[in-house]
Amino acid sequence: MVNLMLPRLVDVSAASRRSASVTERNVATLKPVYWLLLLSGVVEPLLYLLSIGVGVGALIGDLTLPGGEVVTYAAFVAPAMLASSAMTGALTETTFNFFGKMKYMKLYDGVIATPVQPFEIALGELAWAMLRGSAYSAAFLVVMVVMDLTTPARALATFPAAVLVGFAFGALGMAVSTFMRSWQDFDMVGSAQFVLFLFSGTFVPAEAYPTVLRWLVEVTPLYRAVHLIRGVTVGTAGWAWLLDVLYLAVVLVAGLLIASRRMGRLLYK
Repeated sequence: MVNLMLPRLVDVSAASRRSASVTERNVATLKPVYWLLLLSGVVEPLLYLLSIGVGVGALIGDLTLPGGEVVTYAAFVAPAMLASSAMTGALTETTFNFFGKMKYMKLYDGVIATPVQPFEIALGELAWAMLRGSAYSAAFLVVMVVMDLTTPARALATFPAAVLVGFAFGALGMAVSTFMRSWQDFDMVGSAQFVLFLFSGTFVPAEAYPTVLRWLVEVTPLYRAVHLIRGVTVGTAGWAWLLDVLYLAVVLVAGLLIASRRMGRLLYK
């Protein structure tokens, strides 16, 4: 039994090291200007929070959630901004940057000449994307605690949920990028991302929409992300969070598998 299991363990260990090498390559080529891009990813959702969550919230007042909990409008919007921030950080790395490396820089053509496999490239790039997404999430959670929109304990519990959201959208973005033919195709990605941002329970509860539209909203990945993070930050998370976690985990696994398979076809053709 031990002899049968040992090769698998060695393969997993070797694959992990090769994936880590892809991530390390990205860290090694990091330029100082990149930190300005990271800052912009934190500032944008913060501006939405201040303008809509706080500004419009002053006109709306408190909001009653479907479970009966009463929260300020800013506390309602903030988790959605956090989920959107995690989505944006992950998608930026795994769409535009990933596509550029694969299509125009031909970076991965050289990588596959080494023992690194397409799945390991995808995993390494996803880990790199999550460094950016995690930075966005951590910074925004600090802002939420400072603004008294959640407690420090809930913020700590929310961070792993935000990381899961980033992983899921990173894998999804990578899978979509393998089908892109040119930069113009990413206009569709941007449009889809904006629609998700507007209609994912971001600014109003999904229950406010007509029944059919509500069903459409509730099956989108960003809604599941917002629902999960809002439940943790506000303290209303029940058994429904299991559905959110399972949904995002399926998106993560499916995205990785599709991305690695498509990369294999594109790189080995």
